[in-house]
Amino acid sequence: MKLTKKSHACVRLEKAGRTLVLDPGAFTEEDAALGADAILVTHEHPDHFDESRLRAAMESNPAAGIWTLRSVAEKISSAFPGRVHTVGHGDTFTAAGFDVQVHGELHAVIHPDIPRVTNVGYLLDGGTVFHPGDALTVPDHPVETLMLPVMAPWSKISEVIDYVREVRPQRAYDIHDALLTDLARPIYDRQIGQLGGAQHLRLTPGESAEV
Repeated sequence: MKLTKKSHACVRLEKAGRTLVLDPGAFTEEDAALGADAILVTHEHPDHFDESRLRAAMESNPAAGIWTLRSVAEKISSAFPGRVHTVGHGDTFTAAGFDVQVHGELHAVIHPDIPRVTNVGYLLDGGTVFHPGDALTVPDHPVETLMLPVMAPWSKISEVIDYVREVRPQRAYDIHDALLTDLARPIYDRQIGQLGGAQHLRLTPGESAEV
């Protein structure tokens, strides 16, 4: 399948002429979800869920559907009856020809004083790609390509390195990187690459790779 990195946490996946988009939030391009046959959203935070981007995608393709957790579905399902599907940990489904397993339940801890929202990760096509959203969820299945939340207010680099070690993917591509400055990227690249135990890769927004 073809994987295209969009800004921050959003990626587009294409296979057999169909397109699936994950987490087209406010930090990503306005057209990131346009043309999608299916959209998956991991949680309600605006850098992952932007209602205007979802509405534009759904209106541009009357056959498109959204799969997400209840907190997001409640915000948009009334506008698209029958096209927004609520999922949770342990669910399996097929979207745009991709087999999807749902893993995880809660967002990572930002601070003990901040209530944790729900968050799910999506494992695609039996482990070909895993996008965890904003959590360091380890699926009970081998992962070939891990979409790695490389920098966030809720993590430090030692946790990111240990997450790669625990998942043990063949390769890890950076996501959740809009707040990571160009000055810091070489540090993250070197330390994760040397210590993570997996091939560590980075795509610029708009760049693609075959996975």
